[in-house]
Amino acid sequence: MKHRWLIAGLLAVCVSAGCTQTNVQKAKQSDMLNRTGISTPKTQSLTPELAGGPERHLREPSPMSLADLRSKYRSTFLLSGPASKREVALTFDDAPDANFTPKVLDALKKEGVKATFFVVGNRVEAHPDIVRRMVQEGHVIGNHSYSHANLPKLSNSAFREEITKTDSLIRAYTGYTPHLIRPPYGNIDEDQIRWLSSQHKKIVNWNVDSLDWKGLSTEQVAANVLAHVHPGSIVLQHAAGGAGEDLSGTVNAIPELIKKLREDGVKLVTVPELLGISP
Repeated sequence: MKHRWLIAGLLAVCVSAGCTQTNVQKAKQSDMLNRTGISTPKTQSLTPELAGGPERHLREPSPMSLADLRSKYRSTFLLSGPASKREVALTFDDAPDANFTPKVLDALKKEGVKATFFVVGNRVEAHPDIVRRMVQEGHVIGNHSYSHANLPKLSNSAFREEITKTDSLIRAYTGYTPHLIRPPYGNIDEDQIRWLSSQHKKIVNWNVDSLDWKGLSTEQVAANVLAHVHPGSIVLQHAAGGAGEDLSGTVNAIPELIKKLREDGVKLVTVPELLGISP
């Protein structure tokens, strides 16, 4: 009863003082809190923080993964060719050098196989005679950047220079500007894919990795390829490497790989032949 008389008194005071409806509501709310034993705070309390942090910290757009990018840009970002024909493309990265690249070329020439080499621009400048040999023996040349940089870490201008500078070098030896590019480490971001697409280029990664850059033996390199290869595969190997890398396993595995694939009725082709596009 005491609370009822109190609220009635407060309402009367509000009416006589010209209180707004909001003030009347506050008076009622205060009375309700008193009945339930909850005291009305005298000052505004701090709002508790969100335990997981501000939403903007968790909902910022994040870069797409390589798998996402391949799915979104299927016609530009390629991993393999059609499985309808029994064809496989052997590809070799990081060439040329003066040690392993000539040995890879010797092995391919002996077997009568044409491959696709993704060359590094500054190495083309260092070993022009080897690039001339690649072209003379019918191999396809693709762009692997100028300095083998991790492309997503570059500014737009630096990225484009890596590509255009190497394009010019390749054109000087082949007579064509290459449509094929393989980003170092297989890494690339969405803006770079869009720009490459605007330049009518195809990003060619792989779906069979020999893992030869680990310095594996001949038997290990061959097993890694043969265990995963199927019609339409693009096989990653290296014809040059970083300081101290030993690619003897790659060189020595080439005859065995070609022999086994041919026995299985597989034809060894270049990437443009596999994909039905220009080099």
